[in-house]
Amino acid sequence: MKAKEAILQGKTALGIEFGSTRIKAVLTDLNSEVLAVGTYDWENKLLNGVWTYSLEEIHTGLAECYRSMKRAVEKEWDVTITRIGAMGISAMMHGYMPFNHERELLTPFRTWRNRYTQQAADVLTKRFGFNIPLRWTIAHLYQSILDQGEHVPEISYVTTLDAYLHWILSGQKVTGIGDASGMFPVDSDTCDYCADMIQSFDELIEPYGFSWKIKDILPGILRAGEPAGTLTEAGAAMIDPEGDLLPGVPMCPPEGDAGTGMVATDSVAPLTGNVSAGTSTFAMVTLEKQLSKVYRGIDMVTTPSGYPVAMAHASNGTSDLNAWVGLFGEFAKLAGCAMDPGDLYRLLYTHSLTGESDCGGLLAYGYLSGEGVAGLEEGRPLFVRTPDAGMNLANFFRCHLYTALGAVRLGMNILQKEEQISIGRIMAHGGLFKTRGVGQRYLSAALGVPVTVMSTASEGGAWGMAVLALYMIDGAAGGATLEDYLRGKIFSGKRGETITASAEEIEGYDAFVKRYQEGLDIEREAVNCLI
Repeated sequence: MKAKEAILQGKTALGIEFGSTRIKAVLTDLNSEVLAVGTYDWENKLLNGVWTYSLEEIHTGLAECYRSMKRAVEKEWDVTITRIGAMGISAMMHGYMPFNHERELLTPFRTWRNRYTQQAADVLTKRFGFNIPLRWTIAHLYQSILDQGEHVPEISYVTTLDAYLHWILSGQKVTGIGDASGMFPVDSDTCDYCADMIQSFDELIEPYGFSWKIKDILPGILRAGEPAGTLTEAGAAMIDPEGDLLPGVPMCPPEGDAGTGMVATDSVAPLTGNVSAGTSTFAMVTLEKQLSKVYRGIDMVTTPSGYPVAMAHASNGTSDLNAWVGLFGEFAKLAGCAMDPGDLYRLLYTHSLTGESDCGGLLAYGYLSGEGVAGLEEGRPLFVRTPDAGMNLANFFRCHLYTALGAVRLGMNILQKEEQISIGRIMAHGGLFKTRGVGQRYLSAALGVPVTVMSTASEGGAWGMAVLALYMIDGAAGGATLEDYLRGKIFSGKRGETITASAEEIEGYDAFVKRYQEGLDIEREAVNCLI
């Protein structure tokens, strides 16, 4: 009855996150307890060499995801949602969405997966003295300038997916500081774009004679807790075409999936970290200060409240692993014993625990696309072994689970070994950790630290976005910092399971990753040979 009353009275928070393969909506009460979940599956397409989603897919996904959550509420509580206490939008970070003054998208949405911006990223990294990854918005923009893109002079606004959605729902051209830090370098002291780099970029492009300056076309920056407008009438109709949702819902700053992952794992305080492992995989460590030098394998972003964060990002995560699971599922069906996908994952993942700690000498790369930390602009999924390697099912799946964390381990080596950053704990979330005690154990072996998975981990970034909406109307209004609000209210009493890998498991992963590094030339040759 309390839940039903909360829904009827609008004492709720809604978080919607656009992931690479799934859009998810999570409705919570004012204590962050989940009331209902809705989902919508989608997939990016490679069109004319560009990884993209169409605007139609984006709009359809928004409405269908909300409808799924709305139906869950109606089924469970026998009420129809009309009011929501606060809401926020999140999405996969980076990418490029340029608009003209007529609000028309000038190019197909270029997602984080596109890697043809090497020239721009190299020039900007050298000029700024700050690592600019290939997937960042500013790299896409400058590459378009170098390529003499016809659309560039017409640009009036450049944004990311979550900030775009926030704009069409609220009318506000703003984004959260964490999302902004994956568009253009951000100064954690001023909580704004780095002024010297803004000036430097304007000077760089001045010979082109554009009518705009870079800061004029980027979204404004807001920190967690600051109000970011309200849901307009048109926005309400877009989310809920059935017309039941009322406008006027307070909206918090939109955020990228890195920021919501930090919130969902209580990893916004200095020297805490989290790993999100799904279609892409990234490890983030919140820092007390900036790194000592520039590393091309490490992104510098921020928490939703502005703390500097070092991110080891891997463009490739579990996609190839999922394909192998699907292959075994196809075999099971052919053999007349078709299995539920969840049961199939549990069976294969759990069996991998019986394999050798170094995977018996097997090696795999799940590179469907390029991988920056490995120095690859393209990828080819590979499985390789020596004739005398331990080829069995347990080693095979252990190898593919290990390799899903391989590129992230390369990045984390920089932080743990070169920068000597001591990480107190790692919180984990994402699809890799759904099977209890498997991916979590392998991550602990990969990083050599205890790894905790919270009971809320399965709801992921969409839940984290709902928590940011709650923080705006509850924590920030009461003067609490985001880290204190999370620790004192949201995660107080929440259950979690911590696993620490054994010395043998850590040694085994070290042996695997040594083989992984030594074998990268095989992957490079595959890119050259398999066109």
